Amino acid sequence: MKHGPKCCRAASWITAGAIVLCFGLSLSFYLPFPQSRLRPGPVISMRLLDRNGVLLREVLSSREGRCSWVDLSSVSPTLLKVTVAAEDRHFFTHPGVNPAAVLRAFFQNVTSGRIVSGASTISQQLVRNLVHGRRTIPSKILEAWNALRIEKKLTKQDILVQYLNRISYGNQAFGISAAARLYFDKKAGDLSLAESAFLAGLPRSPSALNPFRNEAGAVSRQREILHRTARLGWITAEELDRALMEPLGLSSSRDTFKAPHFCDSILQAIDTSRWTSISEIHTTLNFDLQSRIERLTDNHLAMLEEKNITNAAIVVLDNRTAEVRVLIGSRNFFDDRINGQVNGALSLRQPGSTLKPFTYGLALDSGLTAASLLLDDEIQFQTPTGGYIPRNYDRKFHGLVRIRTALACSYNVPAVSVIEHIGLERLYLFLHSAGFTSLSRGPEHYGVGLTLGNGEVSLLELAQAYSALARGGNFAPVQTILSLWDPFQNALPLSPAPARKTILSPQAAYLLTHILSDNDARIPAFGYHSPLHLPFPCAAKTGTSKDYRDNWTVGYTKRYTVGVWVGNFDASPMHNVSGITGCGPLFRDIMLLLHRESPADSFSRPNGLTTASVCPVSGNLTTDGCPGSMEEIFIQGTEPADFCRTHTLSEQKIITAGMNSTSLERSVSPRIRFPVHGDIFKLDPVLRKDYQALVFRALIPEPLRGYPVEWWINGQKIGETLSSASAPWKLEPGSYSLQIRIPAGEKYITSRMVHFTVLS
Repeated sequence: MKHGPKCCRAASWITAGAIVLCFGLSLSFYLPFPQSRLRPGPVISMRLLDRNGVLLREVLSSREGRCSWVDLSSVSPTLLKVTVAAEDRHFFTHPGVNPAAVLRAFFQNVTSGRIVSGASTISQQLVRNLVHGRRTIPSKILEAWNALRIEKKLTKQDILVQYLNRISYGNQAFGISAAARLYFDKKAGDLSLAESAFLAGLPRSPSALNPFRNEAGAVSRQREILHRTARLGWITAEELDRALMEPLGLSSSRDTFKAPHFCDSILQAIDTSRWTSISEIHTTLNFDLQSRIERLTDNHLAMLEEKNITNAAIVVLDNRTAEVRVLIGSRNFFDDRINGQVNGALSLRQPGSTLKPFTYGLALDSGLTAASLLLDDEIQFQTPTGGYIPRNYDRKFHGLVRIRTALACSYNVPAVSVIEHIGLERLYLFLHSAGFTSLSRGPEHYGVGLTLGNGEVSLLELAQAYSALARGGNFAPVQTILSLWDPFQNALPLSPAPARKTILSPQAAYLLTHILSDNDARIPAFGYHSPLHLPFPCAAKTGTSKDYRDNWTVGYTKRYTVGVWVGNFDASPMHNVSGITGCGPLFRDIMLLLHRESPADSFSRPNGLTTASVCPVSGNLTTDGCPGSMEEIFIQGTEPADFCRTHTLSEQKIITAGMNSTSLERSVSPRIRFPVHGDIFKLDPVLRKDYQALVFRALIPEPLRGYPVEWWINGQKIGETLSSASAPWKLEPGSYSLQIRIPAGEKYITSRMVHFTVLS
């Protein structure tokens, strides 16, 4: 009895301590769960999509998984039912922990001496995904405590959102959205009851139930869940039967890695610190078009292997928006033998003659005209490193040539001569304004060879600059991203695009376009039937770097700009390949593909231009003594004011002196060179009929040049050309007789009749 009071006091302290402990524990449930752990960033993967929603690549999250955050409205209602049935049927009634399940699991674990049953609720499983650690009995107690805390902070719906977006479904798929895409190629909201039950069964053991290795086990678990959901009364017997009968069409487990060079360029442009805040990047690429052009490229390179050409790069821009539609960096990204991971669209290489149009464009804005004469002869230019004598591709000189001919035929000496007119530094600054920022070593470093492409630029820079010509001299930086989205599908702000700017007058840009699309002007260098001759308006320029190491063709229609490069990443030379033979055919095929549905529109002619008849030899206004005339376009105020002095009326009289129309007819007669008598042609069943045509060609004797040339088929006049020995004609099935008639005096001088047939 002597120690009674002490025992009572001790018991009181223990009771008070227990009360305080219980009270403190109860209060601890109201401690706020860290908001930072509930943010989706660390588990969100970043998806790169093309402009039509095609998945190009998915960059794994910091947890090395795929995850796209969705809310409950974007999830199939059947998935919510089967998930709760599978994992925690008392989810909507317990406070975060199921006491009965905990007691059952406790006795099982104590009896076994290890954890054999978790009895985890959905809330506890969420905690396990938020707070990682080893599975021990103390950790299970901490897990239950945190589950109770989460239930105080979040609603049941919020907990389901967190759970469904974080739980692992195997194969690096975290969250129901990633799982639906991976296994069924569907959105989470489009899942059927059978598919929902199939996915709901995977989180219990994602590895053991991996559908790509153990589909039978995953299906067995699915059926178990379906029956359990039916027993709970959450689905009807009819729904159960339909779900059990529904076949499951699993998608392939192949990783998505499309347009690799394009995706790499996108990722390099975005600061890695922003990656966790971005869930989707909608790009400008058209992957369907990219795939078609990849096949064209592969087939084309297969035909050039004997020329020692192993690689190619392609860029296609939409001129209206300056958006990249196609970007191919190499023939095969995964082929180490050809250095396939090098991005040829961004690599810096010598562009050859593809820079000449910008030299001439600046010249046209400086007072020169398309009819201005330039001397193409052996001329030595002084440079900081000594004398320099440019040579032409054909190893010839052509005397006085008009700018139209010089540019269209890509003669080198005239292009260098123009620099003396406009100034080297001015050309250098102009190229920078056209987006060639890679030319960074100053004008004196490049010298007059700058116009011939002795600097290094990228294919993307070239396409960007040519796209400005297609827009009438309006420069716009290329765009590759349409929109950015955060994990909650909120649009993120994009960096403002640099403002567009005018780098060339619309009149000079149109003149360049007219010259680069003038097939007749390029005939002396490339022939009539070159790959650049397309059945619709298309301006194009080729280029070849020194020693045949780089081969280019860049051009545009009103809608698209296309840049093509072929060569080798190891800088080994090609075997005597020029831009017209190496890139030209591929460029042509791409342009035909782009305009397969409808031909390209004509280029819009701006105000401020005028047309005048000039002598094709002197470039001045024609006289009666000129052997012919041609229509040339001029910027208003630059048209020639002087008449031709190269030819006089007396010279013309010497040619025809003493000849009446009868004697003239006997001494000279035109001859049809193409088609040949008896030729048979057949319409191509694949190519659009609008694109299929013949180009009639004739030999016109010197005394008759300058007279109108009339083209007659089956007794009907189909056209008339002036100072031209060729005429186009659309193919139509039938038998035809072709004749040329040239009016001379009161009579016609005619060619022999040529008969040919066109089969359907």
